[in-house]
Amino acid sequence: MALVRFIPSRKIPLLSWSRNVDQFELPSLGSLRAFFSTQKLIGDEPVLVRDFIHTALYDPQKGYFSQRSKSVGVLERSIKFNQLEGRKAYMKLLEKVYKQSDISWFTPVELFKPWYAHGIAEAILRTTNLSVPLKIYEIGGGSGTCAKGVLDYIMLNAPERIYNNMSYTSIEISPSLAKIQKETVAQVGSHLSKFRVECRDASNLSGWKNVEQQPCWVIMLEVLDNLPHDLVYSKSQVSPWMEVLVENKPESEALSELYKPLEDPLIKRCIEIVEHEDDPVSKPKEIWSKLFPKPRRSWLPTGCLKLLDVLHAKLPKMSLIASDFSFLPDVKVPGERAPLVSTKKDGCSSDYSSYLDAKGDADIFFPTDFWLLERMDHYCSGWRKMEKDGTPSKKGRKRRTLTLDTSAFMDEFGLPSKTRTKDGYNPLLDDFKNTKFYLSVPTHNTK
Repeated sequence: MALVRFIPSRKIPLLSWSRNVDQFELPSLGSLRAFFSTQKLIGDEPVLVRDFIHTALYDPQKGYFSQRSKSVGVLERSIKFNQLEGRKAYMKLLEKVYKQSDISWFTPVELFKPWYAHGIAEAILRTTNLSVPLKIYEIGGGSGTCAKGVLDYIMLNAPERIYNNMSYTSIEISPSLAKIQKETVAQVGSHLSKFRVECRDASNLSGWKNVEQQPCWVIMLEVLDNLPHDLVYSKSQVSPWMEVLVENKPESEALSELYKPLEDPLIKRCIEIVEHEDDPVSKPKEIWSKLFPKPRRSWLPTGCLKLLDVLHAKLPKMSLIASDFSFLPDVKVPGERAPLVSTKKDGCSSDYSSYLDAKGDADIFFPTDFWLLERMDHYCSGWRKMEKDGTPSKKGRKRRTLTLDTSAFMDEFGLPSKTRTKDGYNPLLDDFKNTKFYLSVPTHNTK
């Protein structure tokens, strides 16, 4: 989950977030810098970039999220958008909220509660099979605001039997956030019998028990952007890809990259999907690369591929709804689909130009290529996979998919009038131009 950044407002005060130095029990910002600069995220052996990113973000002792239990904000009360004059008043209110809150960021589902979650619940109710008990899984549930909002909406708007027989399972990797989720949902007593939290990594296959044969929904809000990615490099567009590893330099505390021929199976599979022949821009790129060869770097969403593999294996009849950034502004890290690596020093947020500079003090989050996400979804469902002889699979399409801008999604399923100010300005529809929703439901094709 990552900081809400929308175009073109990145430079306004509300988009900078505060780090709670006191929770580290360090006497000064200078010692905080020293702490992060001296701790080692990797051992003596080189590791793949995805493993380095996973450690930098999620390691229990050194990771960014593990060390910041108050990184996800919770608003004390919902914003009354209809009482605000317009955009200026909204921005002023958010600046005040951020200054008063000892947190890192507010997610969209929190800023627009309960309406954002209500839109998701309405999308589920319109497209689900209500003849079977409703099962919902949420991955990376943050503060539990989405879970409570969805449960509230179904309790008030669905037939009573739907609410009474439903289950909502949150899969949360952070113990501190898992506790907050329980507290949030517990605000409505009747929700507790339907809600539970499993504190584990959703992409770890062993964490899932039996295969769920019944239809279910999976919700992922701002999850894809923080999933570990791999990095591949080639000397030119016509040279073969090499996988990138991170290693410690023996003579210094600095980290460096190491390039090796492709060996990792997950990276190879991801490249196979990315470079599939029906890519609409592959042919022009191929011609251009022969005329003007140059080095290239590509970030691969291997963490997303691994997660989709697990979800399709354990929840074969799942319907998926995901929301994330389709574009990030002012990215300094080189490469296609490169991340934003952001930290805060001396009260001001700043971005690193290299992911290697993140040593537990910075968020690392990626834009989502929704076209590629759709391809991976089909691939993991079994439709796009190649046969052993290298020919395309003849299996039928197993998913119906749709990608919508956030404004289009909320226009269709939400209540836009609830987030509109007096002069007609609507921050949910007008500001989040770099976010999209992805919906994927199973077809009846099982061959």
